[in-house]
Amino acid sequence: MLGTAARLGVLHRALTPSLLESLDNKRKDMADRILTTHVGSLPRTPEILEANRSVAAGEITQEEFREIQKENVEWVVKKQREIGIDIVNDGEYGHPASGPDDMGSWWSYSFSRLGGLKLGAADEENPEREIVLNPAGDPESPGNRVHIGRVASFDTRRDWQLFHDLYADAASGAAPAVQGRGAQAPYIGAPLTYTGQELVKRDAHLLREAMRAARAEQGFVASISPGMAADIGNRFYETEEELLGAAADAMGQEYKAIADAGLTVQIDAPELADVWDRINPEPNVADFQAFISRRVDAINRALRDVPREQARLHICWGSWHGPHSTDVPFELIVDECLRANVSGFSFENSTGRHAHEWRVWQNRSLPKETVIYPGVVAHSTNILEHPRAVADRIIKFADLVGPENVIASTDCGLGGRLNGTLAWAKLESLVEGARIASAELF
Repeated sequence: MLGTAARLGVLHRALTPSLLESLDNKRKDMADRILTTHVGSLPRTPEILEANRSVAAGEITQEEFREIQKENVEWVVKKQREIGIDIVNDGEYGHPASGPDDMGSWWSYSFSRLGGLKLGAADEENPEREIVLNPAGDPESPGNRVHIGRVASFDTRRDWQLFHDLYADAASGAAPAVQGRGAQAPYIGAPLTYTGQELVKRDAHLLREAMRAARAEQGFVASISPGMAADIGNRFYETEEELLGAAADAMGQEYKAIADAGLTVQIDAPELADVWDRINPEPNVADFQAFISRRVDAINRALRDVPREQARLHICWGSWHGPHSTDVPFELIVDECLRANVSGFSFENSTGRHAHEWRVWQNRSLPKETVIYPGVVAHSTNILEHPRAVADRIIKFADLVGPENVIASTDCGLGGRLNGTLAWAKLESLVEGARIASAELF
């Protein structure tokens, strides 16, 4: 751990005059209106999708790709500002997507930024991996751990089992096609290292340049959590502690690079909620809370060189368009999530499964200097939210934690989940709903 002097040095270096001015402006704005943001992934342009394909095929160079990325990031930041989004990002255009409906690029981008990964058959690396829940287990078990559950592949998740006919119906839209056996998947076969320094530096630089051109003061870059970086086959580390520690040290370099650029890092940590449905058999609550507690510890380890003011955490229950009948209640995990050393918490609240969970804030106080980013428009439905409904959702949270502690956001990333025209319309409704709420709250 860093000592006090070293920690202050990190804060001094990161909180540059321009960043301090941006943070001051954010606080001033939040004193008289509800700010807006989103979770990260935005609809990809045809140009960036073709560039993703071309650079992967070796048809264009990284330099040529950079120019295409630059033009498209400028466009997507300008688009956000024209709509009225306050805290913008690059649409995750630096995270390669295979197509307009790619829902996994938020995670798979990391495969090209981590050393120590190798390729194996998907049916060997992904389905039914053992998962550690109880760290104080049988001394004779591997790594001194008890394995009391297994990580399910998508088609063996508990929600899938309950609604098999729905998920098996391709016309239902409930789930993407299950990957065929024989496809390759990454696994950890050597020490994890971070190799994406140039890529994250490029992402941050292009966003900063686009923000200047669009006169945007606040920006963020999404990055996966250590727990998600470690959520692949593991043939190298003997214990979960070693695995999570290595993932934290690797991803921490990406977080620091984002913060050093004067941007906020958003840590995407769906494992804090989503993994509950992936464990067979269903775990007991205490074991699962211990499981996510270790992942929050890994997040905090990875954030040791990042000022708290420049970190926010995103929690979600997965982005597939299914019933979500086996989602873990927010009430059971929120206290562990709140231990993360971040200044803001982003979470779903607009889906039919989680819209009632604003109630978790009735009997809790936010940590000091902390805001919430409730999802007030959904990524999982084609219904366009009415601005009045958006405003009502915002006001509900503002009444509980104070309007100065609420930033209106989306449930999850919109890119890959929704048609582009609809995704932009949802952001317009988000901004208008925040305007209505601001007029009534301030």
